[in-house]
Amino acid sequence: MKPSQFNYYSPNNLRDALKDLNDNEGAMVLSGGQSLVPAMNFRLANPSHIVDIKNINNLSSIEFDDLGCSVGALVTHRDFEINETVKKINPLIYAAMQYVAHIPIRNHGTVIGSLCHADAAAEMPLILLILEGKLVAESVDGKREIYAKDFFKFHMTTSKADNEIITHAYFPNLPNLAGYSFSEFARRHGDYAIAGACAVIECDQDNKIKLVRLGGCGINNTPIRFQKAENLLLNNDLNSEILKEVIDVSMEYVTAGDDMHATLKYRKHLLSGLLEKVIKEAHELAIHKVKYYEEN
Repeated sequence: MKPSQFNYYSPNNLRDALKDLNDNEGAMVLSGGQSLVPAMNFRLANPSHIVDIKNINNLSSIEFDDLGCSVGALVTHRDFEINETVKKINPLIYAAMQYVAHIPIRNHGTVIGSLCHADAAAEMPLILLILEGKLVAESVDGKREIYAKDFFKFHMTTSKADNEIITHAYFPNLPNLAGYSFSEFARRHGDYAIAGACAVIECDQDNKIKLVRLGGCGINNTPIRFQKAENLLLNNDLNSEILKEVIDVSMEYVTAGDDMHATLKYRKHLLSGLLEKVIKEAHELAIHKVKYYEEN
């Protein structure tokens, strides 16, 4: 199929892009095009105007400070994935990126494009949520920051206003001694996850968990944190009894209905195995980091 008719704008600066977006009702922003163009071809999206931001140079960089990195709206998945500084300070991002589509798509699709598309089964929205990151939205009316926990509202629905462009996303660093793990199950590698799970865990010198973040994708109408499960692990040792309780509680967050890909029951089955895996891996890495720190 082909998209319905639309007007096309390709401004050279952000000011003109924001004005075009504001002045044309039904306009949408195009960056990498790996989400929007297929949606248009299938008539799932029917914008009357396209504002292509590819020529806005100051949106193509990854910038670092002591606490994390800021990603511009034109940074591709592949640019983010192979950046050595990102890999060093936040290896969770690299781990999750291996599940994002395929390299040809990662070469063109943008990180912020994925965040704004807000597919509940996508990896990067979950990573931003787990890292407690935020986004910068700009419009003709000014600029505002939106934390990930407030950004994702429903499947393919965010709190971004129609006249706003998400110009940057901020990914905080992992704590130095935190263990991490990401895993998902899809019918074919590169497909959206039927279920995915992520864990970040930090332990103290007595191996008690002092920081924990757990979440999933593909199992709810947004990426979601398992806060009840986090509360069970916090300030406790990890053992088989508490792990079983954590997994049982996390099943409450699986609400995606039966569809052509999986049933609710099957998604719970998948998530239980994935969550056990990522918790154990993150916990083991956290203990190893504490031990290494003490010895050195």
